[in-house]
Amino acid sequence: MKYIKLSLVLLVVSLVSCKEKIQKDVTGVKPTEFKINYEKFTLDNGLEVILHQDHSDPIVAVATMMHVGSNREKPGRTGFAHFFEHMSFNDSENVPRGANRKMIPEWGGSRNGGTWNDGTVYYEVVPKDAFDKIMWIDSDRFGYMINTVTKAALEREKQVVKNEKRQRVDNAPYGYTDEIIRKNLYPEGHPYNWTVIGQLPDLQAATIDDVKEFYNQYYGAANATLVIAGDIDVAETKQKVAQWFGEIRRGPDVEPLQPMPVTLNKTKSLYFEDDFAKLPELRMVIPTVEEYHKDTYALQILGNLLSGSKKAPLYQVLVEEQKLTPDVSTYQSSSELAGEFVFRVRANAGTDLDSVKLAINEGLTRFEEQGVSEKDLKRIKAELETNLYRGVSTVLNKAFQLAQDNEFNGDPSYITQTAKLTQAVTSEDIMRVYNTYIKNANYVMTSVVPKGQLELAVTDADKAEVWIEEVKQDVASEEVSQGEEAEYEKTPSKYDRSEPPFGELPLFEAPEVYRGNLQNGLTVYGIENNEVPLIQFDITIPGGHLMDPEGKSGVANLFTDLMMEGTANKTPAELEEAIGLLGANISMYTASEDMHISGSCLAKNFNETMRLVKEIILEPRWDTKEFKRLKQAIETSLKDSESNPRRIAYNVYAKLLYGNNHGFGVPTSGTLETVKSITIDDLKAFYSNLSPKGANLHVAGDLSQSQVMDIASILNDWNTPQPEQPQYSLPETPKTNTVYFVNVPGAKQSVLYVGKLALSETNPEANNLAFANEILGGGSSGRLFQTLRIEKGYTYGAYSGVRKSKEVGPFYINSSVRTNATLASLEIIQDMVTNYASNFGADEVKITQDKLLKGNTRAFESLGAKLGMLQDISKYNKPIDFVKQDQNELVAMSLNDYHNMINKYLQEKDMLYVVVGDKESQWQEVKKLGKPMVELDIHGNEVE
Repeated sequence: MKYIKLSLVLLVVSLVSCKEKIQKDVTGVKPTEFKINYEKFTLDNGLEVILHQDHSDPIVAVATMMHVGSNREKPGRTGFAHFFEHMSFNDSENVPRGANRKMIPEWGGSRNGGTWNDGTVYYEVVPKDAFDKIMWIDSDRFGYMINTVTKAALEREKQVVKNEKRQRVDNAPYGYTDEIIRKNLYPEGHPYNWTVIGQLPDLQAATIDDVKEFYNQYYGAANATLVIAGDIDVAETKQKVAQWFGEIRRGPDVEPLQPMPVTLNKTKSLYFEDDFAKLPELRMVIPTVEEYHKDTYALQILGNLLSGSKKAPLYQVLVEEQKLTPDVSTYQSSSELAGEFVFRVRANAGTDLDSVKLAINEGLTRFEEQGVSEKDLKRIKAELETNLYRGVSTVLNKAFQLAQDNEFNGDPSYITQTAKLTQAVTSEDIMRVYNTYIKNANYVMTSVVPKGQLELAVTDADKAEVWIEEVKQDVASEEVSQGEEAEYEKTPSKYDRSEPPFGELPLFEAPEVYRGNLQNGLTVYGIENNEVPLIQFDITIPGGHLMDPEGKSGVANLFTDLMMEGTANKTPAELEEAIGLLGANISMYTASEDMHISGSCLAKNFNETMRLVKEIILEPRWDTKEFKRLKQAIETSLKDSESNPRRIAYNVYAKLLYGNNHGFGVPTSGTLETVKSITIDDLKAFYSNLSPKGANLHVAGDLSQSQVMDIASILNDWNTPQPEQPQYSLPETPKTNTVYFVNVPGAKQSVLYVGKLALSETNPEANNLAFANEILGGGSSGRLFQTLRIEKGYTYGAYSGVRKSKEVGPFYINSSVRTNATLASLEIIQDMVTNYASNFGADEVKITQDKLLKGNTRAFESLGAKLGMLQDISKYNKPIDFVKQDQNELVAMSLNDYHNMINKYLQEKDMLYVVVGDKESQWQEVKKLGKPMVELDIHGNEVE
């Protein structure tokens, strides 16, 4: 569960599908508008229901959109809509306690919820054999949960939500910025005056009566939209909806809120010293217009024009010329009642934010002088055309789009109108909204600076007031439990509301994979898929970070960044424009063991996109100016990462596992020390590692094998010899049975990593270990999550797994727990791992099989998932039908096989522990675990 902002996909389209446009070009047939087919009806209780058929995969998505968000809360009860979302998953009259979080993953499904200013959404995706079960469990959550609420459940969920706030806000750099902006942009009493997650004292004060009042007021059927999308029969589904949802009470009429745009009489400038931030950040927020307002479309494009390309005036001034920041972003954010236009700059270390503010002004003046380039406008619309299809490429995304547009605009198919309105935006419209809303407007400006660096804040800014939680050391003061189940009289029903059986087991077949070879040694793997006229592709080149020269970690990362900065015949801005005009995206990046050239485009533009890929590979520009800018950007990013406790924990964990002499022991981007010495000549020397021999091209989408091979043959001119791959040795004496503590003073949470080096993905036992981990930490149904979050309320989430790599990868357990629960959480993890084998029986074997086998029905739905499947085949030399073989391997595993995996790879005594948290309150507590303790700094070096 999370608090989110659902927004309509930025859409623009020539209002035809790719195939229809090609058909028109060839035959003159007039194309039709893009749309999502659906059927809508309303139950007697007022619930609006939308059905969408999609038989491409044997899965069903269900989304229930409640028209209530934080904008319906009362002052003093902030965060309640989000808190109620959490409560909704706990229990209901006809479903076993905790079933929603546990059973759905065990059926092979996924589920979650989200709350934002204006609404709350609950959603699931399941194999179609679980369709009846999801109707049962989802309708019971919706209509039959309120009688089951207990004081114990209330108190436990308070702790979970508190942990979510600590993780996302209190323990995160710049986490309080949204609160500062809302308090000052929206007047007291305005529904957007507070954050979605609210204040901890408000959450702590919540009572059962508050929960019931909120439910009774807002959780009626007439205040919601239900969307079911996927492999369904419409007539049959109508009957099921009537049975499961038709008896839910209508609820009182909820008076619609009218738009409440705000104006500012003056500009407000505020500063805040952030304990975690390492870089100064400036934000300027201007009040604008609400969602669906006619001017939102021009404002959205304006945001892109101001900062979204290398030719954009703000990018030119702040990044290129004055070198104040690696990036600047401007964007329109609209909600149901009001909207905001946001300027955001996270500046380089030590940068005075006054200079950033002056640079923004200069950039805006330049925009006024230059106006709107029609070529830029065309580029943005081409990019948004591709986004249109990407935004509705899965059944869940379609469900979200239909539900959002229906509930908040009364028209499930408004996507078509959005496309038209965005396509119709002119340069005159953009200048009009700029002059109306942005030019000379008052705004709220925040200067968030690192602790002790107030001199970087904008001059004459006022101090922002923020409530900050005081950490309690006594875990017992906030101890919670499941408690007793509520006693109540069941709501009568004319239907049997007990758990229905599974339907017919869906026939799952992995996508058909083809393979071919180019003359230059590049192997092509592909999956043809015609659901949307898109292509996703990836060229994987072995080596990556592991090819970095000794002492210069970060060379590969900087190299792949620089390769995207123009070609011999195109400046960086011209290359960016050429890609954008195709509506494509192309990126190049470095991973631990390989480099990637990845992207997506409309299928009709794949040929031209690959021509640009070829140009990028064979004609590097070696732009010295861009090299200096990128190097500065990486240094800024590395400095920024020092403010993130979760990133610190992961980096320290990796260094402890792999040591100082292995590439995996250093971040892919390098460190501030290693990056400092990198020169452009290092990158030129590294270019020889970019070879097609041993590399693989992966393509998924709306082209046949012959079409892909024909287009890909353009890469045959790429003929660099294959480089020798480096060899690394793992530490001879691994670190075990020790707690390594990194001090982050004042941390509201402790970040935990527990684990050891396990095995390579090429190891014949890799699958078996992954299967054996599923019960321990595979998602919300895993024991770690169920115990640390559901039973104890110590954390927002807890998981375990094995990192996939050719090198021996680590097994890990990871969680962020509230500070005063650090020791208790470590003790639970220690005990759970120690006794895992003895507590793993025949039931766990069956649950693992069901969960993973059925999960495959939705595992390869998206083009990105199909691409990942191809990458697994090529990188780890898996057979084309490895999915089927893996399933057979899973079915064949005996209980003894599971025990062997656990005893071989998951011995607690072989594991090390990393704790990143507040030393003052937790060092002595963690000592009680009884293990040796070593203090490290944030870089993993021992503190004397």
